[in-house]
Amino acid sequence: MRPESLDFLQNLCNTPSPSGYEERAAQVYRDYAKPFADEVRTDTHGNVYAILNPQAKQKIMLAGHMDEIGFQIHYIDDKGFLYFRGIGGHDTMVPLGNRVFVHGTERIPGVIGRKPIHLLENGEKDKRPDMSDMYIDIGASSKEEAMKYVGIGDVATYQWEFQILLGDRAVARGFDNRVGSFCVVEALRHLKESGGLHKDVGVYAVATVQEEIGLRGARTAAQSLGAQSGLAIDVDFAIDHPGLSQTKYGATDIGKGPSITRGANINPIVFQMLKETGDEEKIPYQIVAEPGGTGTDANAMQIAGSGMATGLIGVPLRYMHTPCELLSLTDVEHCAQIMAGYCARVTPETDFTPRIL
Repeated sequence: MRPESLDFLQNLCNTPSPSGYEERAAQVYRDYAKPFADEVRTDTHGNVYAILNPQAKQKIMLAGHMDEIGFQIHYIDDKGFLYFRGIGGHDTMVPLGNRVFVHGTERIPGVIGRKPIHLLENGEKDKRPDMSDMYIDIGASSKEEAMKYVGIGDVATYQWEFQILLGDRAVARGFDNRVGSFCVVEALRHLKESGGLHKDVGVYAVATVQEEIGLRGARTAAQSLGAQSGLAIDVDFAIDHPGLSQTKYGATDIGKGPSITRGANINPIVFQMLKETGDEEKIPYQIVAEPGGTGTDANAMQIAGSGMATGLIGVPLRYMHTPCELLSLTDVEHCAQIMAGYCARVTPETDFTPRIL
């Protein structure tokens, strides 16, 4: 990965952006896209659009959501402890004992606590902890001291940040799905630099908001754009570590390329074009099957307006919705390349009507 791209990915992943609070990540995205996009704009929902050929009638929407899971402060007690609710889906075994940053008037470090294991009563040790039993301790001695720095509605994120592991592997908080936002704008950069995009085809690389709480940004963005086709990109479950069954979940490995989903949420022509892109450009990929909805931005895109011909690309990921999500940077690069290759194959005459080829 080129150094400038790696710096952008690291900056994007380290920037706090829980659902509904994506403004900081949006600014990072805009700053990176401006040098090569023909137009960059942000809508009232917070979605950011980096665009090539905005005048074209044939439109392609590339969507990668920039929100992450996190915590929202909803109560501060008299001793200065902060009580919170989860933003997005959490395994309640994970937060306890983790360090967080609370993003208030300034960034304040804290730790998530509850009573120690020695003082748990009968039955509590065998019970999955409830988030309502936890709190954030920022070291305040009173409510008044805490409220100098933190207000109701402020958010917190894990302190974990981007780190390179062995080989091409990296770990970060919230690869789900800042890595998707990274890929859509990298695809746009590839298209700009290669000159491979048809002049009458417009590409809209959209960093969408609020996916983790209901695909909300993709709904409004897809409705407003009215694109004929689109690719969503999200992280996908890597089924290559202990405790998972390939006979139950299928086979998706880190390091073997992007996943390309096939099923009801996917337009068969788009699926075929993605496969052809991978084959012709020698980009490795893995096929995954999903018989119904995918729970990604592709769901919202497919049913926007009169319908969008939609595809779904996945970055294989371990330990989803934890502060230590792990992936292959080579897979990430291949995701951006296959998206760019797809866009370069679309012309104003491309027919996305499902049919036997």
